[in-house]
Amino acid sequence: MAYVIGVECVDVLDKSCVQECPVDCIYGGARAMYINPDECVDCGACKPACRMDAIYWEGDLPDNQLAHRDDNAAFFHRPLPGRDRALGSPGGAAALGPLGVDTPLVAALPERGNPSDAH
Repeated sequence: MAYVIGVECVDVLDKSCVQECPVDCIYGGARAMYINPDECVDCGACKPACRMDAIYWEGDLPDNQLAHRDDNAAFFHRPLPGRDRALGSPGGAAALGPLGVDTPLVAALPERGNPSDAH
């Protein structure tokens, strides 16, 4: 099991969770953050740090967030738009930096306006 970032993060990218992750498994897309399920050690440090309440333990996902469990995994296990292979487990988000691309699910969501309005 791993933690999952849900829809509340889309277009916000608060990143308060990134600073708390001891294994650097929270990666940045263009509009959302994604937790690598293969690198997550299930410590839960990210959940209370998230000011958007966007992080769930995958067993506690509300029904309206279930698509994000598979979507977080797809960010790493399937080729992203414009890429010829899956990202896999790069071994840490800091060295990789933001990827500037999202999964089709997140990319298809309507934009939520200015992210700074959420704070």
